[in-house]
Amino acid sequence: MRLTLLYPRNHLNAPVTTVYFDQNQPQLGELLAPYPLLFDADAPFEMKLIDGKLNLLKRDEPKLGGVHVDFTSGAVAHRRKYGGGRGQEIAKAAGLKQGACPTILDSTAGLGRDAFVLASLGCRVWLIERHPMVATLLADGLNRAYADEEIGIWMQQRMQLLPWGTKLTNINPQQLPIDVVYLDPMYPHRDNSAQVKKEMRVFQHLVGADGDAAQLLQPALTLASKRVVVKRPDYAENLDNTPPTLVIAMKKNRFDVYVKAARPNEANSRLVK
Repeated sequence: MRLTLLYPRNHLNAPVTTVYFDQNQPQLGELLAPYPLLFDADAPFEMKLIDGKLNLLKRDEPKLGGVHVDFTSGAVAHRRKYGGGRGQEIAKAAGLKQGACPTILDSTAGLGRDAFVLASLGCRVWLIERHPMVATLLADGLNRAYADEEIGIWMQQRMQLLPWGTKLTNINPQQLPIDVVYLDPMYPHRDNSAQVKKEMRVFQHLVGADGDAAQLLQPALTLASKRVVVKRPDYAENLDNTPPTLVIAMKKNRFDVYVKAARPNEANSRLVK
């Protein structure tokens, strides 16, 4: 098992890379091995296989339960079947019009839910997730989806996680042409109540805010041939203080769209819904 500590422990600006897990489970060790994680009996988070799914648990809040990735059932599967297809705001933001299926790089993939929506609508989506624990969950969810009878074939064709350590700046557009770069960086949450969604509460402690999020915009604009889409809370400032070409507003969030190859009715416009 290859477990390496890449970040100084207790460094407030670094991802948590120490984790507790059962070292006597070979299958669990295989799942964790490709990522920079270090076993620690006192780590605040635990990785555990529950019903065949890799789960992340916050050890001091056991009632929260585990966070895992599942593309085959639950809310994610329901959204694929009944979420509104290409009429969804995310599809509009990514430019899925008139049958277009752009190639998309989700460079802040998280649990892969937005990427899954775009892939289910026909797009080829590449994923980057830089936090090792989250990347491990995502890889496990993808591997189980690839084996699913209903969605496995098109999932393998359309949705793939890039190797650990891949960055926007080291992708060669000649080798991997990208039409759209999608960004959904972590942002400080205003609601600290117990009603905050389980995944968000865990991620707030695990990842925190992406303090370098502003540094992602320019590399994204360089890489994308058509547009960059940034998902933001409705109260957040523009990423890197750069005004978008258009805005698609939702109830609590918005999509800021930076168009490089614009249709005539998109250039220098703002769409508010």
